Amino acid sequence: MKSHRYHSFIKWTGNYGKGTKSYSSYDRSYDIIISNKPTLKGSADSAFRGDASMHNPEDLFLVSLSSCHMLWYLHLCADANITVVNYCDKASAKMNISEGGKGFFEEATLRPQVIILEKDKFELAKSLHQQANEYCFIANSCNFPIHHKPIISILD
Repeated sequence: MKSHRYHSFIKWTGNYGKGTKSYSSYDRSYDIIISNKPTLKGSADSAFRGDASMHNPEDLFLVSLSSCHMLWYLHLCADANITVVNYCDKASAKMNISEGGKGFFEEATLRPQVIILEKDKFELAKSLHQQANEYCFIANSCNFPIHHKPIISILD
């Protein structure tokens, strides 16, 4: 088994001078810093007193799931000699919050829209989404169902 390690650094930027003296005395903003990469501005979801214009952990989690699936799918298509010329995904996820405030993701749905060149490989292109899900590192780390509703088109 091969292991890979990842490192990140987050820095809270929302101290207005009083720290966390009260629930409303601080901002939920932070910087996401990964060596040799652009800094991302993050915040809590606006439902949790965050800044809606910034990335939040829940959005980034869904993006991680969607992009991991895409990267595996593209890999599998390349191996199968399927030429993907366009790929986009309008993913969604449902998160529940218990009465005590604990949250968890219940499910996610990926909706990849893929355009390929090979008409004769339409069914194979569609079926590779299942295999991509089986290989996706993020999907393999989730404890909730991930649904796939791919739309495959042939470039005219």
